[in-house]
Amino acid sequence: RRIFSTMAQPQDNKEEMFSLDPNVQGMTTLDRNAFSKTIQVPVIKVKKEVIHIVMKNLKNKLMKRPKLKTIIDIPNDEDHKKIALDPSLVTSEDAFDERDHEFFKKYDISPQILQADLQMVYDNFKTDEILKAVLPKGQDVTTSFTRIGHIAHMNLRDHQLPYKNLIGQVILDKNPGLASVVNKINIIDSAYRNFQMEVLAGEENMITKVKENYITYEFDFSKVYWNSRLGTEHDRITGLLKSGDVVFDVFAGVGPFAIPAAKKNCIVYANDLNPESYKWLIHNCKLNKVQKKVQAYNVDGREFIGTVIKKELSEYIKSFNTETKNNLHIIMNLPAMAVEFLDAFRHLLDMEHCNEAILPTVHCYGFSKDENPEKDIKDMAEKYLGTVLESCSVHLVRNVAPNKEMMCISFKLPAKVQRLSSILTPTSLRFAVVM
Repeated sequence: RRIFSTMAQPQDNKEEMFSLDPNVQGMTTLDRNAFSKTIQVPVIKVKKEVIHIVMKNLKNKLMKRPKLKTIIDIPNDEDHKKIALDPSLVTSEDAFDERDHEFFKKYDISPQILQADLQMVYDNFKTDEILKAVLPKGQDVTTSFTRIGHIAHMNLRDHQLPYKNLIGQVILDKNPGLASVVNKINIIDSAYRNFQMEVLAGEENMITKVKENYITYEFDFSKVYWNSRLGTEHDRITGLLKSGDVVFDVFAGVGPFAIPAAKKNCIVYANDLNPESYKWLIHNCKLNKVQKKVQAYNVDGREFIGTVIKKELSEYIKSFNTETKNNLHIIMNLPAMAVEFLDAFRHLLDMEHCNEAILPTVHCYGFSKDENPEKDIKDMAEKYLGTVLESCSVHLVRNVAPNKEMMCISFKLPAKVQRLSSILTPTSLRFAVVM
């Protein structure tokens, strides 16, 4: 029931206006019916035939709440409607400027502000309003998540875990298109780069589809590594490539570097140790119709360097043609430990004289907690290469956590590295030419 009056009641505290019943605090199983409140909002009365033009002209002053009807029926009056206005902006006729009054006069609308009691329910409250009401006062509320297709991936803190299923359900309710909400329950596995997760709400199905830089990827999110925040970096590296270049992706995952490179008509050798990543890499090559340009491998990164890269580099150097030179790139995106694989390039090529101009450019990723992350990543790379990098570029990819940066160092593989002893012991090789 809505009650109308002609007295405008100021609403100074917007947060207090939408605060919920204290009795919902501590709720761990979502009861949507418990989230309701009657609020008083300003309204104006208008003729039904001009309702839409009024809505358009007053759009900045309208009451805006999720799934809340702004147009209110008037009992026993089929010719008029009432429009709910934002109580934090409109408390009297003084809220209307000269342009508004001219508009009202043109359409014979009274600027008189009336008040209406409006019933708000669960659907009308925002995610943070629901969660702030449930969690103990003073505790952080997490509403952010990473979206991977139909999956919302959250990183809940310890104090939020008793409310995890309620949080998951609210996130699912308030974000159209989501079907699952998951929470990471351990750190990323250093070998396969995936992590254990639990489903907080929705479907158990973790096979999802994402689109990044106009390319579609499908994979089982529970078994492979995917980071939606790296799309810009994938695009940056792809922008360095040209048609005919040769790309070696040492830790390829499901293909976010390899497939865009193949789309640019590069020759791609892509590897990942995780059998699931290898499976979805092959699948995504077919999905994006680049299977003839990608050879996929399922071996340890060190072995991939000592066998595939060694063989292909040796053949390329022997057949090098200055007139039709294509560049070579080696991508090493395993930031937790990629720099430790750089020693595999020591004495990789059995050549007395290596022309540095025809050697590949390495793009190696790493984490740094140092005050000077640029120097730190360079120092680490030089340590494992066993030589000083005379020329290199360092790029800040993203801030991972407070005082933790993800960096990318790019450099031409120094010729003198080929004269250093290697720590490589290759074993059997599993690979597939994607058909």
